[in-house]
Parts: sequence; structure tokens; C-alpha cells
Amino acid sequence: MPATTAFVRSVRSALVVLAASCLLAACSSTPVNPNPRAAQRQVLAKLDLPRYMGHWYVIANVPYSGEKDYVAGQAEWKLRDDGRIADAYIGRKGGFDAPETRREFVDTVLPDTGNAHWRVRIFWPISVSQLTLYVDPMYQTTVLGYPDKSLAWILARTPYVTEAKYREMLGHLDEQGYDVSRLRRVPQQREQLGKPGFHSPGDKT
Repeated sequence: MPATTAFVRSVRSALVVLAASCLLAACSSTPVNPNPRAAQRQVLAKLDLPRYMGHWYVIANVPYSGEKDYVAGQAEWKLRDDGRIADAYIGRKGGFDAPETRREFVDTVLPDTGNAHWRVRIFWPISVSQLTLYVDPMYQTTVLGYPDKSLAWILARTPYVTEAKYREMLGHLDEQGYDVSRLRRVPQQREQLGKPGFHSPGDKT
């Protein structure tokens, strides 16, 4: 076996182990969910997939390593010719003066799930599940979850939603058994930095 090939395989194996370790650590550190509906089965949305594609802004999420220290978080989804989804996360790490970065993934829609259960490939062979729990009739806001309810996201087509709309989205998560007290809003504008309930770059959470 050529030395270069052996090195590449060694690095790839190390990355797989590292990613698996990080996922296990994240799961093991999730606090106990106090929601009385925590154990109930999650009900998925039924998606018109082409209509669901496009540009979304991350309004709020449960803090986790993948989006830690990012502001102006966004998602872009585009249907590929093979039926899978080109998935991109866009944001600025450290603040609004930081350069915009982009991470790209490939998602697979699981059959018989109403197009709402996706397997997101982080890199081969590591993938995670993403559940669409709600999308409004006009496809302007959506709520995403995770199988064990440790992570959640609120997304919108615009970088701003009203307080009433935000509370409505939290309500959808609460009904599905999520601990909504863990969600933090993602700053989409400079003036949101440091406000109560918002992420701030450098937070220890």
C-alpha cells in the first residue's frame, strides 16, 4: 500500500473516531429534559419538498458545538438531480466583522416520512438525523428537531420574526416535548448582540 494512501486512511479513521467521540460527548452532556411530554413520540410535518427548498435564517437554536460562536446563521437547501439535498450552513464565526464561512453537506430524505426526516451527512461515514416538526402553511417559518430532543432550531425566510411568532414557534417545540428554556436566539443584526436570550460569541454554553 503506498505511504500516501495509508496516511489518508489513517487521517480519515482518526476523524471518524473524533467525530463519534464528539457526538457521544454531546449526548452525554445533555441536561435532563423537564418537559412532561419529553417521552412522547415526535410528530413530523408533511413537506412539499420543492417548496421547502431555498434560503432560511437561523432564528434560534439549542447551543451546540457545530454553530457555537456564529452569528448571522443561515441555511440553504437545494434539490439535486439524484433526489438528495445540497445543504449549506452559512455564518460568521466570532462576530459580524468576521468573514462569512460556508459548510456544505449532503442530505438524504428517508422514505415514508412525509419528506420530514433527513439524514445529514457530515462527512463519510458520519451522518446525523434532522426532523422537520412544523412548517407554516406559507412556508415562511419552520421548526427542526433531533431524535432524542437534545437539539432544536427555529428558522424563517427573513432574518427577523415578531415576538409573537417566536413564541408560537417555541410552542410547537414545547408541544413536542422539547425543553424550550435551552433555546437561544441567533443574532442576525449587530444590535442584537448581548441582549437577553441571544447567543454571544465566546459564551461557554
